[in-house]
Amino acid sequence: MKILYVTTISLTMNSFFKPHIAMLVNEGHSVDIACNYKTLALDPLYRELDCNFFQIDFSRQPLSVDNIKAYKQLKDLVKKGDYDIVHCHTPNAAFITRLVCRKFRAKNGLKVFYTAHGFHFYNGAPKFNWLVYYPIEKFCSRFTDKLITINQEDYALANKKFKAKEILYVPGVGVELSKFENVSVDRKKKRQDIGVPENAFLLLSVGELNENKNHQVIIRALAKLKDPDIHYAIAGIGEKKDFLLELSERLGISEQVHLLGYREDIPELDHSADLFCFPSFREGLPVSVIEAMACGLPLVTSNIIFHGDSAMTGYSCPPDDIDAFCEAIKKLRFSSQLQSIRKNNITLASKYDITKVVEIMRRVYSS
Repeated sequence: MKILYVTTISLTMNSFFKPHIAMLVNEGHSVDIACNYKTLALDPLYRELDCNFFQIDFSRQPLSVDNIKAYKQLKDLVKKGDYDIVHCHTPNAAFITRLVCRKFRAKNGLKVFYTAHGFHFYNGAPKFNWLVYYPIEKFCSRFTDKLITINQEDYALANKKFKAKEILYVPGVGVELSKFENVSVDRKKKRQDIGVPENAFLLLSVGELNENKNHQVIIRALAKLKDPDIHYAIAGIGEKKDFLLELSERLGISEQVHLLGYREDIPELDHSADLFCFPSFREGLPVSVIEAMACGLPLVTSNIIFHGDSAMTGYSCPPDDIDAFCEAIKKLRFSSQLQSIRKNNITLASKYDITKVVEIMRRVYSS
């Protein structure tokens, strides 16, 4: 088959889909890649797999005029590409892709797959999300042959409300757990490298520095705890970097907050930390949380993580409740149950192993 993979930006493609695309190529399929990779080049692996690349000027801002240009670019590509399947991901790209492909489905027999990495509307989501994103997703579901959800809440809602030809549940995009299990790391040296004292209680977050990831609530909780022995490291890049630095400075804890930038040593960082924090406002099934669980880290997350798939051990808090995060961090720091929590999280993470997920996706394509 000839398959087109579509995401809004290349960061998503690089982070999640290399094993999926490698599986497709190894199965004998031809795979093209379409996304906006102006700001971050695509991983060289895709060139090794002999994939074709197409720059599409998607914007993550729904009302950007760039998305009009992206619509035209993608329409030309699909028209010329003679694809059997177009598989789209991420909200903006998925909306535009399904609009582009709706006529080609009827005319050329094109099949459209859409993996929803967490709907913007969920139990407890802002009314705005339900008023705007829900009608869009419901409308576009009519032009979707396979709607793939990665958490149980989205799966139940899609089955009840949407008109896709087929609705599936797959446990996430998969995590290469082998990279996170049995990692040998010199904790003292790794902490020294990132400016964290050897005996500090280290909180770690991994994710883009943006509004949704909500790192600021952990920084505010850290300031409220007034404990100089607790440090917070964040691995990631994004537009909120200066804001987080200024906030830490203003709260008087700049020496306890460490913005690490883009990192390729996440397994070592996980094994050097004491607690993993993920206070995001919205997520589907966050890979970095599964990775942390595979390393045996206890979790403090917002109470929307996993939606209905609350297969985690630690504490969950309302994403804007600073006091709740304070209490959760304090309890886990001195918990007598840490050993059992670590073992439980390692066991739970195995459900999301990349080999299991890729095999499920192989069967989805074969069908």
